[in-house]
Amino acid sequence: MNRWCKVVVVDDSAFMRMVITRMLKEDPEIEVVGTASNGFEAIEIVKTHRPSVVTLDVEMPEMDGLTALERIMKECPTPVIMVSALTKEGAEVTLKALQLGAVDFIAKPSGSISLDFHKVKDELVSKVKAAAKAKLRPLLTPPITLRQEKLTTYKFKDWAVVVIAASTGGPAAIRYVLSQLPHDLPAAVLLVQHMPRGFTKFFADNLNQVSRLPVHEAQDGEEIMPGKVYLAPSGFHMLVERGDRLRLDLSPPLHNVRPAADKTFDSAAHVYGKRCIGVVMTGMGSDGAVGLLTVREHGGRTMVQSPETCVISSMPESALKLNAAEESVPLELLPKRLSELIQETLSSQRTTGAKVLR
Repeated sequence: MNRWCKVVVVDDSAFMRMVITRMLKEDPEIEVVGTASNGFEAIEIVKTHRPSVVTLDVEMPEMDGLTALERIMKECPTPVIMVSALTKEGAEVTLKALQLGAVDFIAKPSGSISLDFHKVKDELVSKVKAAAKAKLRPLLTPPITLRQEKLTTYKFKDWAVVVIAASTGGPAAIRYVLSQLPHDLPAAVLLVQHMPRGFTKFFADNLNQVSRLPVHEAQDGEEIMPGKVYLAPSGFHMLVERGDRLRLDLSPPLHNVRPAADKTFDSAAHVYGKRCIGVVMTGMGSDGAVGLLTVREHGGRTMVQSPETCVISSMPESALKLNAAEESVPLELLPKRLSELIQETLSSQRTTGAKVLR
């Protein structure tokens, strides 16, 4: 079979370079064309070999992963997957890397030198292949939000519920969308972003840097309120229950992921009906497609991020194939259109006098 996916492996640990290289070489479609132990070497090897993908360690001497990433994206744009330790510092740097253009990341199971890295072999291989097909787009840089804008609590007589699903490429795209939404949005926002355990808490903190709406990890049993953003914690499905409550669920993964967006879409559609708005954004796989169709079938409004503006387009494409989305909207226009849909939804509710069971 043709080894079409060319990879450069960058890690300061000779052991980790050997392990990652061996795992990738075992796949008949992947060829490792070079390795590097620091950022300086990485940049030169990438320029020389022009790989399909780079796996890039976060912590390295001489030139760290973030600096190397910025140089690679500027001098020789290439899809990059960050390889990060599951620590607070590792998570924060990884999220910064996603803002700077990294396509995705792999979490080392047990620190910088992970003797159990074999646990993530399948994830590594699938993400490398997906990254090789990723679209690299100009970054949309959100402004830093003044936190005092979040201090006012708004009480809405009528409000909607927005469910947003994303995977690969999602952190940067979601960050942009939230940065553009007003602080008095008459809607609650439920986010489902596929991430390894331990990362969603830091992702919520990261989103709070740019969002005018307060963002936090969802808690089991908490009340859903307009003007707030609830992020599904990694390792739990996030379900909506009558009475405007969230439930965190440990039932088996769906589509090999937990949280699964289909679960959240389905439960929100049954509770909120016409007041539910579903959005499927960039990502690998098909999660969200069936759930988005359920939202539409229950009278809610639905849209996807247009595939041509996605890093990985299979999630929105899957929704479009099911005719689950009413609209396909470029990322740059998505926040504005979402705000319009919320207003249209609430205007329709007031006009028809429709009642929604809770």
